[in-house]
Amino acid sequence: MSAPTATGELAEDGVRLEVRATDLLAEFNARGVLAPTDVQVAHRLSRLGGETDEQVLLAAALTVRALRAGSVCLDLEKVDRTVLAEGDEVVDTSDLRWPEPGPWLAACAASPLVASDDPTATGHPLRLVDGLLYLDRYWRQEEQVRTALAVRAAATPPEVDDERLRAALDRLFRGGAGADDAAQRRAVAVSALRWTSVLAGGPGTGKTTTVATLLAVLRDQDPTLRVALAAPTGKAAARLQEALAEVELPPADRARLTGLSASTIHRLLGPIHGSSRFRFDRHRRLPYDVVVVDETSMVSLTLMARLLEALRPDARLVLVGDPDQLASVEAGAVLGDLVAAPADPEPTLDTALDRVGSPGPSVRGGVTVLDRTWRFHGTIAALAAAIRVGDADAAMAALRAGEHDVVFVEDADLTVRDPAGLAALRQEVVGAASETELAALDGDAPLALDHLDEHRLLCAHRRGPYGVTRWAADVERWLLEAGPVADRDEEWYPGRPLLVTTNDHDRGVYNGDTGVVVATAKGPRAVFARGDAPFEIAPSLLDGVTTVYAMTVHRAQGSQFARVSVILPPAESPLLTRELLYTAVTRARVRVRLVGSEEAVRAAIARPIGRASGLRRRL
Repeated sequence: MSAPTATGELAEDGVRLEVRATDLLAEFNARGVLAPTDVQVAHRLSRLGGETDEQVLLAAALTVRALRAGSVCLDLEKVDRTVLAEGDEVVDTSDLRWPEPGPWLAACAASPLVASDDPTATGHPLRLVDGLLYLDRYWRQEEQVRTALAVRAAATPPEVDDERLRAALDRLFRGGAGADDAAQRRAVAVSALRWTSVLAGGPGTGKTTTVATLLAVLRDQDPTLRVALAAPTGKAAARLQEALAEVELPPADRARLTGLSASTIHRLLGPIHGSSRFRFDRHRRLPYDVVVVDETSMVSLTLMARLLEALRPDARLVLVGDPDQLASVEAGAVLGDLVAAPADPEPTLDTALDRVGSPGPSVRGGVTVLDRTWRFHGTIAALAAAIRVGDADAAMAALRAGEHDVVFVEDADLTVRDPAGLAALRQEVVGAASETELAALDGDAPLALDHLDEHRLLCAHRRGPYGVTRWAADVERWLLEAGPVADRDEEWYPGRPLLVTTNDHDRGVYNGDTGVVVATAKGPRAVFARGDAPFEIAPSLLDGVTTVYAMTVHRAQGSQFARVSVILPPAESPLLTRELLYTAVTRARVRVRLVGSEEAVRAAIARPIGRASGLRRRL
């Protein structure tokens, strides 16, 4: 690589440089740590504030980069020195001229660009609080979330008819005879007795059943309660609505849930066309008494701030999700912060829980956790539990136990065209695709959708030898070599697996939906699972859609498949985290196959997502 310069546009290896970069910024730009836009923001701030210190400008540019990577702020003492280049190749940047943390912090604190945590301070684009450097906008959003939650926690609790609540809990949980019933019962009681509650738990732990029961209990208290169901994505909203409809409840309680529908949080807030603002905000509040948010782990800090400001003070907010899964694609890890934040005991709440027959350890911060998994058992459950608690030895023991539900394909050289040891993977992929195509050719949409979800190939990377692009191409090649069932000369051939990449509210398809093309008397139709009856649409009406023979773990979040195969990148990949591995493993109901090295598994488990945030310590 050529030495970074302040004027060159392109380095010898093709990395695009920001032409106005100073020597230090140009060096980081050339190595792929900073994008040109990061450098441009730093220079813009330099001109606005008259700052010339390269260390401060580097910190500003890295703060912008941190936001793109999901952090709300930059921890100057723990800057990640390993990054991914544009092609998802790992780049070690430890030899760059990283400033020493102490002098770096001092330079930022003294900069005219930087303010402290005084909310009245204005005109500073950056904030330095407790060693964390923020763009001012994100510090204010974090402060807004913290303040809103504190105000709601300090308010007089909701009025509840204790006897009626206890009777409803006794009826719906059969008196709480079982330990798992008792945990769900207690979660419902906490959410009924508090303005803000968090229901946390992994896949299959009964969160949806608990939410359905809670809504029945609340409408038993007041049949006129207005309820909103929301999720961060259209796919998650549709699945929430379908899952709630499938929960078994006594007829009278089931009737209390009639008419409920779910939407995205954006749609709930009412986006204003051509603007980043919403119809509902601090001046015009949402007209709901209860708001339930599913898949909260995927909610960004910005969206949570907008939701909290739009809530009425006397509206219950129930946040549901798995804090151990991957967090939002955008900046923030709000659910994880809420679950992990230290909180004081609430004696008044504990007393109320005793009165309604739901005693137990003191609830802190309104958080209840369901930890009994009903969806999968055996070695998958043991592996997921080991990953979640960070026990690499137990995880490796589960991987090497030789059980039918966990398969470990170890040390295959994934950089070659046809890696050794993947014959079973290839056979499974080809078999599932062939069965899907046969059902699609017969016009059997439900069966085609069932076969589509029989197996899914997941990757951490998008590109490169471990990425979706490479493995999707390999799968297509495997299918052609095996002799495809359907004629692939047609764009919309029966059995083509589809991934929707844009939301289309008018047609009822959402970013992240997966479906399949099916032959019908009217021609090919794209079908998607929607409860008991598949939803079909002419493929030509789909705006954003791609073929999905492999997908990222992020894309798979919120979905379940019978069998899952996971391509692990090298141990040094920054994308390889505990949350990613846990999310990938828990997508499987019947069997999970990990393809990679022991070193990669141990590295992932030892690397919790390092999203910098001050919310956890400030709550």
